[in-house]
Amino acid sequence: MPRKKQGEPDVHRTMQVVNHIRTLIENGTMVAGDKIPPEREFARTLKISRASLRAGIGYLAAMGVMNVRHGVGTFVTDGPPEFGKASMSLMGALHGFQSWQLFEARIILEGSLAALAAERGKEEHHAAMAEEVAEMFAAMDNPADYLIHDVLFHRIISQASGNPILAALMETVTSSMYDKRRKTVERAIDLRESAQMHRELYRAIRARDAAEAQKLMEKHLHMAQIAQGMERPKERKSTLGPAKLGSRQTVPQPTID
Repeated sequence: MPRKKQGEPDVHRTMQVVNHIRTLIENGTMVAGDKIPPEREFARTLKISRASLRAGIGYLAAMGVMNVRHGVGTFVTDGPPEFGKASMSLMGALHGFQSWQLFEARIILEGSLAALAAERGKEEHHAAMAEEVAEMFAAMDNPADYLIHDVLFHRIISQASGNPILAALMETVTSSMYDKRRKTVERAIDLRESAQMHRELYRAIRARDAAEAQKLMEKHLHMAQIAQGMERPKERKSTLGPAKLGSRQTVPQPTID
């Protein structure tokens, strides 16, 4: 069993952070908009390493519970809301929701959100997207960190759309998929192409080209859907098909979007 490197976050300690903050929110000690204590102080209170604390905060940020403002602090998020992630999981179990159906809903929602973001996005949204793209390029060797910035990038787009209802629907769908994405994140081999596509999408939104933004978002998500094997079953059969004798079949590399 490989030895954990010094300073590397421990999964148990990371979930300790998640559960502690969840308790503070549920009992009303922390409310939307509250700033959490400084990192050093908070880590000392929980008796964990700062690396584990950062991992826990990153997990909560990706789930939409925390909002990390670089140079300012970390806050309990005040939006967008989720329309019952737990309820969707329950309905999925009851009615047999499939992964490809969730991905299909995501493509339809996020394509439209990207177009709206190009039309309505403000400079603050553009700056936040640019920062997350830079963080993605910096985290290409760390898929877990990359996933967090990936999720935050897409959340900024939904906020830039100016439609909190669509943003909340998107948050519900993507949050319900997050745990599965987190478990398969280590399969990602080369994230450079993904980071480049996010950069192209950001540029289209910043240029206020709604049609291009929607096209790039849909293309990006379709590629992720194929790479993760989440296409509609009959499409998967026709996409892969039987390999011809002597031919070399290209298999899409796993992606985490």
